Formats: sequence, structure tokens, C-alpha cells
Amino acid sequence: MPFGRRRTTSRSSAISVRVSSYSSPVSRLPVSASSKPSPSDRAVVVAQLKTSQRRIALQEPRPASIVTAERISLTLPVPPSINHQYATVQGRRLLSSAGRAYKARVEQQVWVALSQSPSRASLVDRLQSGPLALSIRFFFTSALRRDVDGGLKIAQDALCEGLGLNDNRIIETHLYKQVDRNHPRIEVTLSPISQTSLHSSELR
Repeated sequence: MPFGRRRTTSRSSAISVRVSSYSSPVSRLPVSASSKPSPSDRAVVVAQLKTSQRRIALQEPRPASIVTAERISLTLPVPPSINHQYATVQGRRLLSSAGRAYKARVEQQVWVALSQSPSRASLVDRLQSGPLALSIRFFFTSALRRDVDGGLKIAQDALCEGLGLNDNRIIETHLYKQVDRNHPRIEVTLSPISQTSLHSSELR
């Protein structure tokens, strides 16, 4: 076979494999000095990466849970605003997809926290046998953009449903509002109220 024909066949094979299967159109463009990223371009990319990481940090609360025989404490995401918790469908006000997703996530965190604690049986028994006290500490990115009332109901419902409790057993509620721009979250504690404490409050 002539030498020229062998060269043509080899080159055609290389093109069919490397170009159609692996190389993108951008990678085939000639690299010039002008196509290299300038220092300003690199600065923009770095800034975008930092912004993306910051957004991820804002969306994900720092995981924390304490489960004892006396209480359950959880760090949970900030609930969606009251305008995003419900949707009106054919004149009926229903829990929105954002609200359902939030409750499902909280219930999952409750289940994980209980499954990892040796005190879960004792705690659940105490929670189901008497009145309860709920404490929620809200950490918002701003003190002015959100109020604590809008997040109370959905957080309370999600926590109680995850524990298999009726939320009408909660007779004492404490709400706090603080600011944490980098890690918005809520810190929730649910505990049974002892008969001694209940009797003392009734005498006052």
C-alpha cells in the first residue's frame, strides 16, 4: 500500500475518535494569549465561588441535636415565610409545596435524632404523658425582615408530627429573636412540664 494512503487513513482515524467522541468545539479552538484569563477575570470567578459557598452555608443550618430523657433540642432550618407556607387552590388555603418540604425535612431530622439516642423511649414516654413546654430561638439574617409569629405554627406542627404528638399538649411557649447573618436557623427545645412546676404556676 502506498505510503501516502497509510498516512491518510491514520489521520482520519484520529479525527473520528478524538473530535467526535471526546473533544468539545471550545477545546479545538486555538489558544492565544488573549484567551487566557486575566487577573480581573480570575477575581470575578473567585468572588462567584465565594458567593455560591455563602449561599450554601445560609441554606444549611449547622447540625445539632440533643436528646435526653428530659428534652429534645434541635437546630432546624428557618421556616419559609408565611406568604410561602400556604397556597390558595380553588378557594381553599392549603399547605404549599415549600411548606410540605419543610415539614418533611424537620420530621426526618427528628427521626434521625431519636434513632441515635439511647434515651428516645424514655423521652417519648414522658412527652406523651403530660403537658409540654416549647422554646424556639429564631436566628434571622436581619432583625427587621421577619417576625417570629410567622414561623411558630409550621415549626411546632412539624416537630410534633415528627414525634407523633398532638400540638395541643403544648401549654407553654417561649419565642426569641436574634440575628445571625451567616447561619440563619432556629433552635427548638421541647420538654415535658413536671407536675411540681405546673402546680407552682397555678398557685401564683
